[in-house]
Amino acid sequence: MNLEEYFKRIGFHGSYDKPDLATLQLIHKQHVMSIPFENLSIHCGERNIMDLDAIFNKIVRSNRGGWCFENNSLFGWVLREMGYNTTTLGSRVFSSIINDFGLRESHLIHKIIIDGKAYIADVSFGVSCQILEPLELISGKDQPQAAGVFRLIDQEGVWVLEKTGRKPEVLNPDFATSSLVNKKETFPIYCFTVKPRQAEDFFEINHILQTDPSSLFICKSICSLQTPAGFRVLVGWTYSEVTFKPEEGVDVFDMRNITDDEMEQILQGKFSVKLQNKLQPVNKKADYSI
Repeated sequence: MNLEEYFKRIGFHGSYDKPDLATLQLIHKQHVMSIPFENLSIHCGERNIMDLDAIFNKIVRSNRGGWCFENNSLFGWVLREMGYNTTTLGSRVFSSIINDFGLRESHLIHKIIIDGKAYIADVSFGVSCQILEPLELISGKDQPQAAGVFRLIDQEGVWVLEKTGRKPEVLNPDFATSSLVNKKETFPIYCFTVKPRQAEDFFEINHILQTDPSSLFICKSICSLQTPAGFRVLVGWTYSEVTFKPEEGVDVFDMRNITDDEMEQILQGKFSVKLQNKLQPVNKKADYSI
């Protein structure tokens, strides 16, 4: 494992001798635009393991993506190697089914301290909830990014991340009522405390999320990548390209279903992902929108 290989993977060519905010913002943005959020290994008969060497080989050397336990674990290693004051945190993801945050910390994120200020980094949530750059850990402040306005709210020691987005404009009428399209303008994403976590705190949930039949990641195969103007995502057989148009107050959704024969071409052409084993796409009913 070495930083030079990682930097080549994300297309970063700048100086990294000073762990400052500008460098953090740049590598965070380069990561989410180069490395997909994806759970395809689960649907190729493989397992996602929380071993840094295995994660590095998969994401950096095999040109794959990963889910938060992989992507954010790798990013945390990068930050520590670069000299950033980094603490791993656990967050509970919001579920519209129960209209509350999940009981378990199923999402890994990081807190970074720079010049006395705290920031939250997360390179692996994907789709329209993905932050391009770290958010300052300050309560109630609007922090506009390409996807919309993000906000962190301190509720007596529990921090809530929420987003205010734009109206969806769905081009294909076949998807006008798709559950994949989020119709809510403002919604919570996840909550967390600043209590430090270690990798082993996530071993059990990492196993559950890829074995429990009710898990989102069992019910849907997902591959998402941020683009300069929005993001692209493949959920099961549904391929979408979403373009953010803040000047018009809309996000444009170009959605279509693809065939099994197109799957490999889409993964390579749109996400630069080449799988070793055959993908069995899945798109069962689950609480998930893009």
